Amino acid sequence: MAIEIKVPEMGESITEATISAWTKKEGDSVKVDEVLAILETDKVSLEIPAPATGVLKNITKKVGDTVHVRDIIGAIEEGATASVAAPSAPSAPAASSAPASSNTNEELPPAARKLIEENKLDPSRIKGTGRNNQITKEDVLNYLETQKSNPSANGAAPKAVATPEIAKQVPTGARSQGPRENVVPMTKLRQTIANRLVSAQHNAAILTTFNEVDMSGIMDLRNKYKDKFKETHNIGLGFMSLFTKATVSALKSFPAINAEIRGTDVIYKNFYDIGVAVGGPKGLVVPIVRDADLLSLAQIEAEIARLAGKVKDGKVSLEDMEGGTFSISNGGVYGSMMSTPILNPPQSGILGMHNIVKRAVVVNDQIVIRPMMYLALSYDHRIVDGKEAVQFLVKIKDAIEDPARLLLEV
Repeated sequence: MAIEIKVPEMGESITEATISAWTKKEGDSVKVDEVLAILETDKVSLEIPAPATGVLKNITKKVGDTVHVRDIIGAIEEGATASVAAPSAPSAPAASSAPASSNTNEELPPAARKLIEENKLDPSRIKGTGRNNQITKEDVLNYLETQKSNPSANGAAPKAVATPEIAKQVPTGARSQGPRENVVPMTKLRQTIANRLVSAQHNAAILTTFNEVDMSGIMDLRNKYKDKFKETHNIGLGFMSLFTKATVSALKSFPAINAEIRGTDVIYKNFYDIGVAVGGPKGLVVPIVRDADLLSLAQIEAEIARLAGKVKDGKVSLEDMEGGTFSISNGGVYGSMMSTPILNPPQSGILGMHNIVKRAVVVNDQIVIRPMMYLALSYDHRIVDGKEAVQFLVKIKDAIEDPARLLLEV
Protein backbone atom coordinates (compact mmCIF):
# COMPACT_ATOMS: atom_id res chain seq x y z
CA MET A 1 0.00 0.00 0.00
CA ALA A 2 1.42 3.38 -1.02
CA ILE A 3 1.51 6.05 1.68
CA GLU A 4 1.80 9.62 0.45
CA ILE A 5 4.46 11.94 1.87
CA LYS A 6 2.94 15.38 2.29
CA VAL A 7 4.22 18.80 3.30
CA PRO A 8 2.90 19.43 6.83
CA GLU A 9 1.57 22.64 8.33
CA MET A 10 4.61 24.84 8.89
CA GLY A 11 3.35 27.49 11.27
CA GLU A 12 1.40 30.70 11.15
CA SER A 13 1.78 32.73 7.92
CA ILE A 14 4.11 30.12 6.32
CA THR A 15 2.61 28.55 3.22
CA GLU A 16 5.60 27.48 1.11
CA ALA A 17 9.09 26.09 1.46
CA THR A 18 12.01 24.86 -0.62
CA ILE A 19 13.28 21.27 -0.51
CA SER A 20 16.89 21.64 0.59
CA ALA A 21 17.75 17.92 0.89
CA TRP A 22 16.52 14.35 0.59
CA THR A 23 18.20 12.01 3.06
CA LYS A 24 16.98 8.92 1.15
CA LYS A 25 16.75 8.02 -2.52
CA GLU A 26 14.14 6.04 -4.39
CA GLY A 27 14.30 2.36 -3.51
CA ASP A 28 15.82 2.89 -0.04
CA SER A 29 14.33 1.27 3.04
CA VAL A 30 12.87 3.70 5.57
CA LYS A 31 11.53 3.40 9.08
CA VAL A 32 8.56 5.26 10.48
CA ASP A 33 9.52 8.73 11.80
CA GLU A 34 12.94 8.53 10.13
CA VAL A 35 13.89 11.86 8.54
CA LEU A 36 13.28 11.72 4.78
CA ALA A 37 13.63 15.30 3.63
CA ILE A 38 14.52 18.77 4.89
CA LEU A 39 12.49 21.83 3.97
CA GLU A 40 13.76 25.37 4.22
CA THR A 41 11.19 28.07 4.93
CA ASP A 42 11.68 31.79 5.26
CA LYS A 43 12.20 31.31 9.00
CA VAL A 44 13.47 27.83 9.88
CA SER A 45 14.40 24.43 8.49
CA LEU A 46 11.88 21.62 8.97
CA GLU A 47 12.44 17.87 8.90
CA ILE A 48 9.90 15.65 7.14
CA PRO A 49 9.58 12.27 8.92
CA ALA A 50 8.56 9.04 7.22
CA PRO A 51 4.83 8.36 7.79
CA ALA A 52 5.35 4.59 7.64
CA THR A 53 7.95 1.82 7.46
CA GLY A 54 8.71 0.48 4.01
CA VAL A 55 10.49 1.53 0.83
CA LEU A 56 10.70 5.03 -0.62
CA LYS A 57 8.72 4.33 -3.78
CA ASN A 58 9.13 7.63 -5.60
CA ILE A 59 10.18 11.23 -5.16
CA THR A 60 7.96 13.72 -6.98
CA LYS A 61 9.64 16.91 -5.80
CA LYS A 62 13.38 17.36 -6.23
CA VAL A 63 15.93 19.38 -4.27
CA GLY A 64 15.41 23.07 -5.03
CA ASP A 65 11.69 22.70 -5.82
CA THR A 66 9.23 25.03 -4.11
CA VAL A 67 6.41 23.22 -2.32
CA HIS A 68 3.28 24.27 -0.46
CA VAL A 69 1.42 22.96 2.57
CA ARG A 70 -0.20 19.57 1.85
CA ASP A 71 1.70 19.09 -1.43
CA ILE A 72 2.66 15.48 -2.15
CA ILE A 73 6.44 15.18 -2.45
CA GLY A 74 6.77 11.40 -2.63
CA ALA A 75 5.37 8.05 -1.54
CA ILE A 76 6.34 5.05 0.59
CA GLU A 77 5.38 1.47 -0.22
CA GLU A 78 4.34 0.37 3.27
CA GLY A 79 5.76 -2.95 4.43
CA ALA A 80 7.94 -3.40 1.36
CA THR A 81 11.59 -4.38 1.52
CA ALA A 82 14.35 -2.79 -0.50
CA SER A 83 15.73 -5.06 -3.20
CA VAL A 84 19.37 -6.06 -2.93
CA ALA A 85 21.46 -5.02 -5.92
CA ALA A 86 23.34 -7.78 -7.75
CA PRO A 87 27.01 -7.95 -6.80
CA SER A 88 29.28 -6.16 -9.22
CA ALA A 89 32.90 -6.65 -10.07
CA PRO A 90 35.16 -5.19 -7.43
CA SER A 91 36.62 -1.85 -8.33
CA ALA A 92 39.92 -0.40 -7.39
CA PRO A 93 39.83 1.22 -3.96
CA ALA A 94 39.68 5.01 -3.94
CA ALA A 95 42.66 6.95 -2.74
CA SER A 96 42.59 7.52 1.00
CA SER A 97 43.10 11.22 0.46
CA ALA A 98 39.68 11.52 -1.23
CA PRO A 99 36.97 10.14 1.08
CA ALA A 100 33.89 8.94 -0.74
CA SER A 101 30.47 10.51 -0.35
CA SER A 102 27.08 8.99 -1.09
CA ASN A 103 25.74 12.29 -2.44
CA THR A 104 24.35 12.38 -5.97
CA ASN A 105 23.75 15.55 -7.94
CA GLU A 106 20.00 15.30 -7.38
CA GLU A 107 20.45 15.14 -3.59
CA LEU A 108 22.79 18.13 -3.32
CA PRO A 109 21.73 21.59 -2.15
CA PRO A 110 21.34 23.94 -5.15
CA ALA A 111 24.44 26.03 -4.36
CA ALA A 112 26.69 22.97 -3.98
CA ARG A 113 25.24 21.26 -7.06
CA LYS A 114 25.81 24.35 -9.22
CA LEU A 115 29.47 24.61 -8.15
CA ILE A 116 30.04 20.91 -8.84
CA GLU A 117 28.45 21.11 -12.28
CA GLU A 118 30.31 24.30 -13.25
CA ASN A 119 33.65 22.84 -12.23
CA LYS A 120 32.85 19.33 -13.59
CA LEU A 121 33.63 17.64 -10.27
CA ASP A 122 32.87 14.12 -9.10
CA PRO A 123 30.72 14.48 -5.95
CA SER A 124 31.71 11.02 -4.75
CA ARG A 125 35.22 12.37 -4.10
CA ILE A 126 34.06 15.28 -1.92
CA LYS A 127 33.70 14.72 1.81
CA GLY A 128 30.37 16.08 3.06
CA THR A 129 30.16 17.78 6.46
CA GLY A 130 26.46 18.64 6.42
CA ARG A 131 23.55 16.75 7.91
CA ASN A 132 23.83 13.03 7.14
CA ASN A 133 27.20 13.75 5.45
CA GLN A 134 25.53 15.90 2.80
CA ILE A 135 27.90 18.01 0.71
CA THR A 136 27.58 21.74 1.40
CA LYS A 137 28.70 24.71 -0.67
CA GLU A 138 31.62 25.20 1.76
CA ASP A 139 32.71 21.58 1.23
CA VAL A 140 32.93 22.17 -2.55
CA LEU A 141 34.87 25.41 -2.12
CA ASN A 142 37.32 23.70 0.26
CA TYR A 143 37.72 20.84 -2.23
CA LEU A 144 38.46 23.29 -5.04
CA GLU A 145 41.12 24.97 -2.91
CA THR A 146 42.68 21.56 -2.24
CA GLN A 147 42.78 20.82 -5.96
CA LYS A 148 44.60 24.09 -6.67
CA SER A 149 47.39 23.13 -4.30
CA ASN A 150 47.37 19.44 -5.24
CA PRO A 151 45.92 18.92 -8.75
CA SER A 152 46.67 15.17 -8.78
CA ALA A 153 44.35 14.60 -5.81
CA ASN A 154 41.36 14.39 -8.15
CA GLY A 155 42.91 11.55 -10.10
CA ALA A 156 43.34 13.69 -13.21
CA ALA A 157 46.44 13.50 -15.32
CA PRO A 158 48.82 16.35 -14.65
CA LYS A 159 48.63 19.18 -17.16
CA ALA A 160 51.54 19.81 -19.50
CA VAL A 161 54.04 22.26 -18.12
CA ALA A 162 54.64 25.34 -20.23
CA THR A 163 58.04 25.66 -21.85
CA PRO A 164 60.24 28.45 -20.55
CA GLU A 165 59.49 30.54 -23.66
CA ILE A 166 55.72 30.24 -23.12
CA ALA A 167 55.99 30.68 -19.39
CA LYS A 168 57.60 34.08 -19.92
CA GLN A 169 54.44 35.25 -21.65
CA VAL A 170 52.18 34.35 -18.72
CA PRO A 171 51.83 37.16 -16.13
CA THR A 172 52.89 36.03 -12.67
CA GLY A 173 49.62 37.31 -11.23
CA ALA A 174 47.37 35.73 -13.88
CA ARG A 175 43.90 34.73 -12.70
CA SER A 176 43.45 30.98 -12.29
CA GLN A 177 41.03 29.28 -14.64
CA GLY A 178 37.43 29.15 -13.51
CA PRO A 179 34.23 31.19 -13.57
CA ARG A 180 34.54 34.88 -12.77
CA GLU A 181 31.16 34.82 -11.05
CA ASN A 182 29.02 32.25 -9.29
CA VAL A 183 25.29 32.98 -9.34
CA VAL A 184 23.55 31.37 -6.34
CA PRO A 185 19.85 32.02 -5.63
CA MET A 186 19.15 33.50 -2.21
CA THR A 187 17.58 31.06 0.21
CA LYS A 188 14.14 31.89 1.57
CA LEU A 189 15.69 32.55 4.98
CA ARG A 190 18.22 34.97 3.50
CA GLN A 191 15.46 36.69 1.48
CA THR A 192 13.43 37.17 4.64
CA ILE A 193 16.43 38.51 6.55
CA ALA A 194 17.07 40.99 3.74
CA ASN A 195 13.44 42.10 3.59
CA ARG A 196 13.19 42.55 7.37
CA LEU A 197 16.39 44.59 7.53
CA VAL A 198 15.21 46.92 4.76
CA SER A 199 11.77 47.14 6.38
CA ALA A 200 13.31 48.08 9.72
CA GLN A 201 15.27 50.90 8.09
CA HIS A 202 12.17 52.22 6.29
CA ASN A 203 9.61 51.89 9.09
CA ALA A 204 11.50 53.01 12.20
CA ALA A 205 13.49 56.11 13.13
CA ILE A 206 16.65 54.22 14.08
CA LEU A 207 19.26 56.06 16.09
CA THR A 208 22.32 54.59 17.85
CA THR A 209 24.09 55.77 20.98
CA PHE A 210 27.42 54.43 22.28
CA ASN A 211 29.24 54.00 25.55
CA GLU A 212 32.20 52.03 26.83
CA VAL A 213 32.38 49.73 29.81
CA ASP A 214 35.29 48.66 31.97
CA MET A 215 35.04 44.86 32.11
CA SER A 216 37.47 44.46 35.05
CA GLY A 217 34.78 43.97 37.69
CA ILE A 218 32.76 41.40 35.80
CA MET A 219 35.88 39.55 34.63
CA ASP A 220 37.21 39.36 38.18
CA LEU A 221 33.85 38.06 39.37
CA ARG A 222 33.78 35.42 36.64
CA ASN A 223 37.36 34.29 37.23
CA LYS A 224 36.75 34.01 40.97
CA TYR A 225 33.56 31.97 40.81
CA LYS A 226 33.46 30.24 37.39
CA ASP A 227 34.76 26.88 38.69
CA LYS A 228 32.40 26.84 41.66
CA PHE A 229 29.55 28.00 39.40
CA LYS A 230 30.22 25.14 36.97
CA GLU A 231 30.46 22.63 39.82
CA THR A 232 27.18 23.83 41.37
CA HIS A 233 25.04 24.40 38.27
CA ASN A 234 26.74 22.17 35.68
CA ILE A 235 26.92 25.09 33.24
CA GLY A 236 29.65 27.60 32.47
CA LEU A 237 29.40 31.22 33.61
CA GLY A 238 29.65 33.51 30.59
CA PHE A 239 29.09 37.20 30.01
CA MET A 240 25.73 36.83 28.24
CA SER A 241 23.79 35.94 31.40
CA LEU A 242 25.24 38.92 33.24
CA PHE A 243 24.49 41.28 30.36
CA THR A 244 20.98 39.84 30.12
CA LYS A 245 20.39 40.51 33.82
CA ALA A 246 21.78 44.04 33.47
CA THR A 247 19.57 44.63 30.41
CA VAL A 248 16.41 43.48 32.19
CA SER A 249 17.21 45.79 35.10
CA ALA A 250 17.66 48.72 32.72
CA LEU A 251 14.45 47.89 30.82
CA LYS A 252 12.48 48.03 34.07
CA SER A 253 13.77 51.57 34.60
CA PHE A 254 13.06 52.65 31.01
CA PRO A 255 9.89 50.79 29.90
CA ALA A 256 9.63 52.61 26.54
CA ILE A 257 12.65 50.61 25.31
CA ASN A 258 10.73 47.40 26.08
CA ALA A 259 7.65 48.68 24.22
CA GLU A 260 6.50 48.61 20.61
CA ILE A 261 4.38 50.76 18.32
CA ARG A 262 1.18 49.11 17.14
CA GLY A 263 -0.70 51.38 14.78
CA THR A 264 -1.12 54.65 16.68
CA ASP A 265 -0.71 52.98 20.10
CA VAL A 266 2.37 52.33 22.21
CA ILE A 267 2.25 48.88 23.80
CA TYR A 268 4.19 48.75 27.09
CA LYS A 269 5.13 45.18 28.00
CA ASN A 270 5.38 43.94 31.56
CA PHE A 271 7.39 40.86 30.63
CA TYR A 272 10.97 40.52 29.43
CA ASP A 273 11.53 38.07 26.58
CA ILE A 274 15.10 38.74 25.46
CA GLY A 275 16.21 37.75 21.98
CA VAL A 276 19.82 36.55 21.75
CA ALA A 277 21.27 36.74 18.24
CA VAL A 278 22.98 33.46 17.27
CA GLY A 279 24.85 32.74 14.05
CA GLY A 280 23.80 29.44 12.47
CA PRO A 281 24.57 27.53 9.28
CA LYS A 282 21.74 29.33 7.45
CA GLY A 283 22.32 32.83 8.80
CA LEU A 284 21.66 34.89 11.89
CA VAL A 285 18.58 33.97 13.92
CA VAL A 286 17.28 35.38 17.19
CA PRO A 287 15.87 32.75 19.58
CA ILE A 288 14.13 34.07 22.68
CA VAL A 289 15.00 33.64 26.37
CA ARG A 290 11.50 33.76 27.84
CA ASP A 291 10.74 35.63 31.08
CA ALA A 292 14.41 36.44 31.63
CA ASP A 293 13.51 38.51 34.68
CA LEU A 294 12.34 35.36 36.46
CA LEU A 295 15.46 33.30 35.69
CA SER A 296 18.68 32.97 37.66
CA LEU A 297 22.08 33.45 36.02
CA ALA A 298 22.48 29.67 35.76
CA GLN A 299 19.04 29.26 34.19
CA ILE A 300 19.78 31.99 31.64
CA GLU A 301 23.12 30.36 30.74
CA ALA A 302 21.43 26.96 30.35
CA GLU A 303 18.67 28.39 28.16
CA ILE A 304 21.11 30.26 25.92
CA ALA A 305 23.20 27.10 25.54
CA ARG A 306 20.09 25.06 24.69
CA LEU A 307 18.90 27.53 22.07
CA ALA A 308 22.37 27.95 20.55
CA GLY A 309 22.64 24.16 20.24
CA LYS A 310 19.33 23.99 18.38
CA VAL A 311 20.45 26.75 16.01
CA LYS A 312 23.76 24.97 15.32
CA ASP A 313 21.97 21.68 14.62
CA GLY A 314 19.40 23.39 12.39
CA LYS A 315 16.56 22.38 14.73
CA VAL A 316 15.45 25.77 16.01
CA SER A 317 11.65 26.03 15.78
CA LEU A 318 9.26 28.88 15.07
CA GLU A 319 8.19 28.86 18.70
CA ASP A 320 11.80 29.47 19.73
CA MET A 321 11.91 32.73 17.76
CA GLU A 322 8.40 34.15 17.98
CA GLY A 323 7.87 37.23 20.10
CA GLY A 324 10.65 38.95 21.97
CA THR A 325 10.63 42.40 23.56
CA PHE A 326 14.32 43.35 23.21
CA SER A 327 17.41 41.84 21.57
CA ILE A 328 21.11 41.48 22.36
CA SER A 329 23.71 40.93 19.64
CA ASN A 330 27.31 40.03 20.49
CA GLY A 331 29.50 40.91 17.52
CA GLY A 332 32.51 40.74 19.80
CA VAL A 333 32.74 36.97 19.36
CA TYR A 334 33.66 37.66 15.72
CA GLY A 335 36.12 40.42 16.59
CA SER A 336 33.87 43.44 15.99
CA MET A 337 35.15 46.62 17.65
CA MET A 338 32.03 48.72 17.06
CA SER A 339 28.80 48.48 15.07
CA THR A 340 25.31 49.97 14.78
CA PRO A 341 22.91 47.01 15.20
CA ILE A 342 19.60 47.12 13.31
CA LEU A 343 16.30 46.75 15.15
CA ASN A 344 14.43 43.47 15.10
CA PRO A 345 10.85 44.69 14.33
CA PRO A 346 8.55 45.35 16.10
CA GLN A 347 11.03 45.78 18.96
CA SER A 348 12.19 49.27 19.88
CA GLY A 349 15.73 48.51 21.01
CA ILE A 350 18.74 46.26 20.50
CA LEU A 351 21.99 46.16 22.47
CA GLY A 352 25.25 45.53 20.62
CA MET A 353 28.19 44.02 22.50
CA HIS A 354 31.70 44.12 21.02
CA ASN A 355 35.17 42.70 21.57
CA ILE A 356 37.13 43.28 24.77
CA VAL A 357 40.37 45.15 24.20
CA LYS A 358 42.94 46.33 26.73
CA ARG A 359 43.21 50.10 26.44
CA ALA A 360 44.78 52.94 28.37
CA VAL A 361 42.13 54.78 30.40
CA VAL A 362 42.18 57.36 33.17
CA VAL A 363 41.05 56.16 36.61
CA ASN A 364 41.38 58.50 39.60
CA ASP A 365 43.65 60.75 37.52
CA GLN A 366 45.97 57.83 36.78
CA ILE A 367 46.54 56.22 33.39
CA VAL A 368 45.90 52.48 33.75
CA ILE A 369 45.38 49.51 31.41
CA ARG A 370 41.85 48.10 31.56
CA PRO A 371 39.85 45.58 29.48
CA MET A 372 37.31 47.78 27.72
CA MET A 373 34.24 47.04 25.60
CA TYR A 374 32.19 49.39 23.43
CA LEU A 375 28.42 49.09 23.84
CA ALA A 376 25.90 50.28 21.25
CA LEU A 377 22.17 50.80 21.70
CA SER A 378 20.08 51.20 18.57
CA TYR A 379 16.56 52.39 19.33
CA ASP A 380 13.38 53.62 17.70
CA HIS A 381 13.46 57.39 18.18
CA ARG A 382 9.70 57.56 17.59
CA ILE A 383 9.00 56.37 21.13
CA VAL A 384 12.41 56.47 22.84
CA ASP A 385 13.97 59.85 23.58
CA GLY A 386 17.72 60.35 23.33
CA LYS A 387 17.94 61.08 27.06
CA GLU A 388 16.27 57.75 27.91
CA ALA A 389 18.55 55.86 25.54
CA VAL A 390 21.71 57.37 27.03
CA GLN A 391 20.55 56.73 30.60
CA PHE A 392 19.58 53.16 29.70
CA LEU A 393 23.08 52.47 28.40
CA VAL A 394 24.67 54.13 31.45
CA LYS A 395 22.60 51.89 33.75
CA ILE A 396 23.91 48.79 31.95
CA LYS A 397 27.44 50.19 32.17
CA ASP A 398 27.09 50.78 35.93
CA ALA A 399 25.74 47.26 36.52
CA ILE A 400 28.57 45.62 34.56
CA GLU A 401 31.31 47.70 36.17
CA ASP A 402 29.87 47.02 39.64
CA PRO A 403 28.21 43.58 39.46
CA ALA A 404 26.99 43.86 43.06
CA ARG A 405 24.25 46.10 41.64
CA LEU A 406 22.73 43.07 39.90
CA LEU A 407 22.45 41.23 43.21
CA LEU A 408 21.11 44.23 45.09
CA GLU A 409 18.93 45.35 42.14
CA VAL A 410 20.05 48.98 42.40
